[in-house]
Amino acid sequence: MSYLLDKKIKRKKLFNVALGVVFLAVLFYFRSGVFDGFSAVSQTIFHPVLVLETSIGGKFKDTISYFISKSSLYTENQNLKSQLNAEELRMANYDSIANENVSLKEILGRKNEKVSMVLATILAKPNRSVYDSLLIDAGTEEGIKIGDIVFALGDIPVGRVDLVYKNSSKVVLFSNSGEKTQAIVGGKDVYMEVVGRGGGNFEIILPRDFILQKGDQVVLPGISPYVLAIAETIISDPRDPFIKFLLRSPVNIQELKFVQVEI
Repeated sequence: MSYLLDKKIKRKKLFNVALGVVFLAVLFYFRSGVFDGFSAVSQTIFHPVLVLETSIGGKFKDTISYFISKSSLYTENQNLKSQLNAEELRMANYDSIANENVSLKEILGRKNEKVSMVLATILAKPNRSVYDSLLIDAGTEEGIKIGDIVFALGDIPVGRVDLVYKNSSKVVLFSNSGEKTQAIVGGKDVYMEVVGRGGGNFEIILPRDFILQKGDQVVLPGISPYVLAIAETIISDPRDPFIKFLLRSPVNIQELKFVQVEI
């Protein structure tokens, strides 16, 4: 019984082997058509995937190119803006130097050659210094002394040197509140005391019978008539034998960059 079973198994194996050989022979003989069929099936199945991959890849590349191009344009734009700002600053600096040159020429053109003066730059103005005072960049090394008169625009007295250091000086303005200065009023050789009110303003008290009109000048005593202040407003009380006049300085200290010190 066992012998018959083994013989049956062997016949089945031989049949399977023969069937396999026949299948391989057919496959070999018709290999072109079969593989073409497999290829067609594969192409049909994977074609949408390949198309989608190609489309996504193209769009991804386009997106990357867009961002790279945008970044490049932004960088180029920033560089151009920097160059433009540099040119604007250079031109502004040029204009500033040109304006200062014109101002200095104007100041020096007013200078009396018989008077020795030192040109100084204002380092601090009343809005950044104590009371109505200036800090200038000239001191003992330039021959500055306490009491020297300080001028604006070459011929307008604005203050006196109060403190002197090696390379700087403090200037108290004549308009400093409470500062008293002897001056000639109205061109009549009448010496009166002009008192500072701060901020480039002054006041003077005169007898009622003294005539002073708006626009009249008050000058420092001396050979050269240096204008200290100009009459602006009259304050009068009929019961008072005196009249108060308000005056202003001919220059705005806040607009000045340079002064001259008479030494």
